[in-house]
Amino acid sequence: MISEREEAEVLYRQLPGTLDRVVQLLQEDKVLVLPCDTIYGLCAKVGSAEQALRKVKYRGETKPFLVLATLSQAKEICIVPKDIEEAWPCALTAILNNIDGSGTTAVRVPSGEFLQGMLKKLGSPIYSTSVNESGYQTITNITDIIFAFKDRVPAFVVGSEKQGTVPSTLIDCTTKPYTLVRCGQYDASALLKG
Repeated sequence: MISEREEAEVLYRQLPGTLDRVVQLLQEDKVLVLPCDTIYGLCAKVGSAEQALRKVKYRGETKPFLVLATLSQAKEICIVPKDIEEAWPCALTAILNNIDGSGTTAVRVPSGEFLQGMLKKLGSPIYSTSVNESGYQTITNITDIIFAFKDRVPAFVVGSEKQGTVPSTLIDCTTKPYTLVRCGQYDASALLKG
């Protein structure tokens, strides 16, 4: 949450300096609205910023957030099957077994220079979730997003005019064959054949 005196920043993905500012805010455990490779996302650094993200989204303690990561970051968290590794980067989120045996993580290696550059510079994966309050319709238009969340997040990054309205495809890779959880941007039919 931001104080009443502060104005939320509106940044533009293509402008110089935006990537550095985003990394700085994420390192301060701030929750931001970022243009992902799919739809806009409420994003925060994995770890200490999780509670701040739950507060902004009004999400309960039990439902996990998906994680955006570089391929090497994803491999530090999860056991990544070869076919998923070969499909990434793309709009495919995979539920994978954690390396340490602590359960599963829904992870995606996003395409797009901005997100990849930001993840590398931050040196950490980020949580990402649709822009909405839990239980309500996802907001995909940046003007509506800014209006709804201007008092809750310190910065919004505006993507292109063609920013997506369709989320990533979500598959559960802990089963054989894989199971489709959510149909989205990526055609996962080849992966689902097992």
